[in-house]
Amino acid sequence: MCQECGCLEVDQIKIDGKLLSARNHTHQHDHSHHAENNVDTGREISIKQNILQKNNQIASHNREHFAAHHVFSMNWISAPGSGKTTLLEKMIEDLGNNLSIAVIEGDQQTDNDAARIRQAGAEAVQVNTGAACHLDAEMIHQALHKLPLQKNSLLVIENVGNMVCPTAYDLGEHLKLSIISCTEGDDKPLKYPDLLLTSKVLLINKIDLLPYLDFNVENCMQWAKKINPEIIIFPVSAKTKEGLSEFYQWLQQNL
Repeated sequence: MCQECGCLEVDQIKIDGKLLSARNHTHQHDHSHHAENNVDTGREISIKQNILQKNNQIASHNREHFAAHHVFSMNWISAPGSGKTTLLEKMIEDLGNNLSIAVIEGDQQTDNDAARIRQAGAEAVQVNTGAACHLDAEMIHQALHKLPLQKNSLLVIENVGNMVCPTAYDLGEHLKLSIISCTEGDDKPLKYPDLLLTSKVLLINKIDLLPYLDFNVENCMQWAKKINPEIIIFPVSAKTKEGLSEFYQWLQQNL
């Protein structure tokens, strides 16, 4: 196992079902430091810096690509089942007639989410990460070659369902958006502070279920603000669309 993020070391990356690579996930180094009485923490820190440096170089290239094509990009991060794809479907339905929206879908297996996005009416590319628990800048770079982006459009990167690893990787996006669903518990900001620290926006989804859950929205918002006082929070429901108009208004003002 890779100690940096928990991914298996070798994973197969597929984009729209085509095998892109079977590669060493993050690093090539002697794993003897995992052996008993043979720990070299200094070396591990150096390797981690080198990994992120390569990723950040590619992310910078992606950022230049977005700027050249006048594309506003968001990286959506949450646990599995928070409602990311459903929220995207609603956003495409509500805004798609006036705004060009494209999606890069990250998932370990299947192209189910990309098929849903295409059915909703937007361009989508599926990236299957295999054993990897997050998207990285190289995966986004490869996906961009397969995605026709219009000028003055919105690109949403729906990351692999994970509240930890995706927060550490710059993909070249303009901002990270985190989603916490009411079915997960209102203490999620305290449990996963990096998710809030790296995000500009937080959507608290599934508020239509509040009558049936022990979830305190005010507590969740207060804890999120304590961790990141600048974060912008929208309680929403992908099912009823409650709160989505306020989120759309903010989004359109910041494109």
